[in-house]
Amino acid sequence: MPARALRAVVPAQLPLDLSEGEALVGVTPFDVCAFRLRGTLSPPVVGSFPELNVRTYVTVDDRPGIYFFSLDADSALAVAGARRGYRLPYFKAEMTSVADDHGVAFASRRTSADGPPAGFSARYGPTDEPAYAERGTLEHFVTERYCLYTLDDAGHILRAAIHHPPWSLQPAEAEIEHNTMTAGLGLSLDGRPILHYAERQDVVFWTLERAVTSG
Repeated sequence: MPARALRAVVPAQLPLDLSEGEALVGVTPFDVCAFRLRGTLSPPVVGSFPELNVRTYVTVDDRPGIYFFSLDADSALAVAGARRGYRLPYFKAEMTSVADDHGVAFASRRTSADGPPAGFSARYGPTDEPAYAERGTLEHFVTERYCLYTLDDAGHILRAAIHHPPWSLQPAEAEIEHNTMTAGLGLSLDGRPILHYAERQDVVFWTLERAVTSG
């Protein structure tokens, strides 16, 4: 979508990353499995749950990263912990994620009272074999990012490093029945989406640190 639409809802401190002059918004449903704090076992109630995030792309001092508009999860403890530990806009939601031979049926309805209403319902799945994204492609642009950005109460930029292997991506198809995840931002997701599927990704998050910027 036009960069000006995103500039109105992304903090001015964070420079937008553009692809061929346009901004991008990602809507990413997935299942979290075996989530745990480093050095601990994964508690079964907290460790696995569906999640859905809405993101765009920013770069601070040549470090490409992600800015999250929202993250919805079907775990009250995960929501509370991520809000406190990462200053991210996490919300509790009622969610289902069911996989079968035909793909994944995913549905989400936000239940947190402190966020705007938001919902998503779709069936999706891969259509071809997996491959790694080549540098310079859109697939590489949106996936090979190794930090997230947020702000502290004074408006200073905070960065959390992320480690993961290169994404193994598959072309995908989807039937999106309902998607109001950006309605609260005043953003309309019109047109045909660009779709990718990943069977698995292992991720490690570091704690937030103040981003030391130049200029």
